[in-house]
Amino acid sequence: MPLQGLAPAYDLAQRSAAPLLIGLLALCGLLPVAAQGQTVEQIDFELRNDSTVAAEKWTLQVPDNRSADSSRAVPLRFVRFESRAEKPGPPIIYLAGGPGGSGTRAARGERWALFDRLRDLANIIALDQRGTGLSDRVPGCESTYGMPPDSATTRAVYTRIHRKALRQCLSYWENEGVDIRGYTTWESAADIEAVRKAVGAEQVSLLGISYGTHLALAALKRYPGHVDRLVLASPEGLGQTVKLPARHDAFLGRVQEAINADSVANARYPDVRGLIRGVLDQIEADPPQFAITDNDTTFTRTLGRFEAQLMTGYMMSDPGGARYMLSVYARAAEGNYSGFERLLGWFGDPTVEMSGMSEAMDIASGISSSRLAQVQAQADTALAGDAMNFPMPHLRESISGIDLGTGFRAPVRSDRPTLLLSGTLDGRTFPAAHREIARHLPNGAIVTIENAGHNLFFSHPQVVPMIAEFFAGAPAEPRTLMAPRPAFRPRN
Repeated sequence: MPLQGLAPAYDLAQRSAAPLLIGLLALCGLLPVAAQGQTVEQIDFELRNDSTVAAEKWTLQVPDNRSADSSRAVPLRFVRFESRAEKPGPPIIYLAGGPGGSGTRAARGERWALFDRLRDLANIIALDQRGTGLSDRVPGCESTYGMPPDSATTRAVYTRIHRKALRQCLSYWENEGVDIRGYTTWESAADIEAVRKAVGAEQVSLLGISYGTHLALAALKRYPGHVDRLVLASPEGLGQTVKLPARHDAFLGRVQEAINADSVANARYPDVRGLIRGVLDQIEADPPQFAITDNDTTFTRTLGRFEAQLMTGYMMSDPGGARYMLSVYARAAEGNYSGFERLLGWFGDPTVEMSGMSEAMDIASGISSSRLAQVQAQADTALAGDAMNFPMPHLRESISGIDLGTGFRAPVRSDRPTLLLSGTLDGRTFPAAHREIARHLPNGAIVTIENAGHNLFFSHPQVVPMIAEFFAGAPAEPRTLMAPRPAFRPRN
């Protein structure tokens, strides 16, 4: 009898406090015996629409750093939603992006519709990865270092100040008892294995987006026999933490093609790359200065080319963000920098703050010397330079002993059924990179969604049903879906 088929009986036993039944099931090997410190709490999970869903909140105790001789135990938490199926398939674990995103936070919002659909097939686990959401035990660090107020922040200055801030934060986390070297994707993959064992599943399926796919691939590499199926939305390979700048330029070309299909948008943006290049040159020649107010604190910042490039790379992951950034650039070309001023208020705190988890994860995944040379060569001419990749490779090797090495970054080769979802207007991970990942997955297939961006689960009405069919056992087959063309025309 499948372990998952016992879930309703197990939940009933929990709710009725029948320890004898649970003990007998455990002795028979039909249920996992709870590890020390492991707890399961029945909760009413609150969605953002003010409704609630019955769920279980699990807490596991896992090592801060499994490679250390002595490591403190830290809580790893997830919420499990019970399947409606008579015989549920392998549990589906949702892995949020970032690094730094929260699975439980995603479940509260728009993505609940996806999770709820998948409950027809299996138990759904919204995992808060170590250092995120309900599992966060890394105190945020506010350094004493900030950007120079009266001069434009160059790449070299931005990097140097962040390196100083990170050194300060490393001392702070050490004093707080945090082993930041345990915050790597490899450790998070081991956390997924701990979740699998805790819920008593022979295998789990993985549903990830963006960085969550990076983690899913690491789990597949580390525990190949314990992964059933994978859905990788906007995937990032293990050697793709640092994106190739030329691919962002190619993305801008695809944006231009979409704009050219609309005469009104084309009249406003006849040359996207020329517009961006012109404004960046303008900023470099005469950097604008702003008085930024943040939480009742006012500080002066001077916008430099590098920070403008950083904003451009991060804001254009989806068509909506791309439309906004184009309007910011169009106004700046006319001398109005108010859009950049608002963004600098968001990106530019008075002093550098760090979360710990997200910086460590990216630095640990690292970059090969050959890819670094490729990035550096492309950054010289690419419109966004390498700013969109910050904090890597800028903070590379700034945490000693954390880099996961070339073996980690090697392509994942697996025959597990894998569905890769790729948006043609994804400005964060790119279709060419998705094809590189799929090349090593013989039972994998790319679903191309024309006009979709990075966050693509609801970009086309067939995406969610297709994911459900795949997790129900359908083969991964290549196909193309046509999402509506995004509107790039300026708003009145």
